[in-house]
Amino acid sequence: MKQLRLLLLPFSWLYGAVLFIRHFLYDKGFLKSTSFNKPVIVIGNLIIGGAGKSPMTEYLIRRLSDHYHLATLSRGYGRKTKGFIKVDTGSTAEEVGDEPLQFKKKFPDITVADCEDRVKGLKNLLPHHDLCLLDDAFQHRALRAGLAILLFDFSSLKKWKFLIPAGNYRDLFSRRYHADILVVTKSPEVMSDRDREEAMRALRLKKPIPVFFSFIHYSKYIYTLSGERLTIPIGATFLVIVGIANPTSFIDYLRSVGKVSKVLTYRDHYRYVESDVDKIKKNWLMLGADTIIITTEKDAMRLNDPSLGLVLEGLPIYYLPIEIAFHHEVKKMHFDAVLTEKLRKLSK
Repeated sequence: MKQLRLLLLPFSWLYGAVLFIRHFLYDKGFLKSTSFNKPVIVIGNLIIGGAGKSPMTEYLIRRLSDHYHLATLSRGYGRKTKGFIKVDTGSTAEEVGDEPLQFKKKFPDITVADCEDRVKGLKNLLPHHDLCLLDDAFQHRALRAGLAILLFDFSSLKKWKFLIPAGNYRDLFSRRYHADILVVTKSPEVMSDRDREEAMRALRLKKPIPVFFSFIHYSKYIYTLSGERLTIPIGATFLVIVGIANPTSFIDYLRSVGKVSKVLTYRDHYRYVESDVDKIKKNWLMLGADTIIITTEKDAMRLNDPSLGLVLEGLPIYYLPIEIAFHHEVKKMHFDAVLTEKLRKLSK
């Protein structure tokens, strides 16, 4: 596999040259970037796959919604609709995308919207809001953000930093210098000084940028698709259904609290159909009625589709919510304090 990736390096270099020219044209003003007079926060990452943008967005919503009339804007990946659309709690993942629907269901009092053209979306939202959060918009150079938060998956820092197709980077590693805050996500919950030092070496920062380390905090409750809550039974047996970019930490956690008997994996943003539910049911019956069918919150948005209502009846499907938490930083510098100070400067 490594040898194959080496053969693909010329294509990565070509892709890198295209990216370099694109960024140069934006940096020099040959291509237009639009800015706004209200705070716009973009959250992004440089690699393909999940770095925790959705939990980071939810963290910001929790911290900022009491102080700002805020909105979130997403592309709405996987939706069948086009253009600007506001998300309702009664929307489906097919209409608005799984992540925007998850935001709206968890935070029904905020405005959640989709628009593949971020500038157009902001022009619709900012006249009526104080602040807007954009997930996965770091590469959207047509927009000049007020504050850019760039995420790096802890485990990915140890891997090659090659562009696709030889590596997993979709943008130049040098773009980290254009972020206002760096967050190393999915770091160990118990983090040693050595873990921190190795991550900082991998980031290879030659100028000061605030760097923070976060980890995943799993809920002690699981929820049915209709929202009923249950404490995870001690020693539970799980049939895991997962369709996210990087399911490793999710599966590892379930193994730490119970027995994972079977894992059915699907691609990120996969749209479940009746045949998938039939397969899930068949596996559940083989494992026994005491087995809990467990999935991620994002997958639950797609499974909870009206078209699957009848075939899902009788299946004990639960989802496990997650949040992120930050490690206490050296020199008592905390993410919330840095965020507050940067937003204060933006609002002047």
